[in-house]
Amino acid sequence: MGTVVDAAIKEANGSATEKKPSVVFVLGGPGSGKGTQCANIVEHFGYTHLSAGDLLRAEIKSGSENGTMIQNMIKEGKIVPSEVTIKLLQKAMQENGNEKFLIDGFPRNEENRAAFENVTKIEPKFVLFFDCSEEEMERRLLNRNQGRDDDNIETIRKRFKVFLESSLPVVKYYEAKGKVQKIDAGKPVEEVFEAVKAIFAPEHDKVAAA
Repeated sequence: MGTVVDAAIKEANGSATEKKPSVVFVLGGPGSGKGTQCANIVEHFGYTHLSAGDLLRAEIKSGSENGTMIQNMIKEGKIVPSEVTIKLLQKAMQENGNEKFLIDGFPRNEENRAAFENVTKIEPKFVLFFDCSEEEMERRLLNRNQGRDDDNIETIRKRFKVFLESSLPVVKYYEAKGKVQKIDAGKPVEEVFEAVKAIFAPEHDKVAAA
């Protein structure tokens, strides 16, 4: 009987391992073009795009107490607590049913990263890092008219500062593990996507062949 139980446990563990989603973290400063390129990856390579920022904004719109707390922190240019964002990301992944996810704009700091791996038991397949100059990102953000209240020059500069101090260490951590794919995001959208395709196409072809 023990053998049957052991076999059942082994099978359960095996299926749990198989069902663990494949995650790619997408990082880059505000205005580096992450959203645009994520849309292209979704269209061409079948990933589901989860934007930490979009999930947080949806929570704000819901008018919940959680949403009000998130709104106040974003206005002050602060980083939302890890567990809040991770909970929103986990829920979105579970409800979606896809096995391949682009997680955009998260982790924003080392604490986020450690908490994500600890809570979800998922390590990213790799990190897609959109490298773009501050001048170019500032120009793009001031030119876009999305009615976002965080697109003013003072808040933009606060966000740059937070990105440099908090998010770059995450990139360096994964770089040390050989898990970073760096993209020159200062180029035109089409050229940036060509570089993105060069990373995703071989992986996509491997899956298709299998």
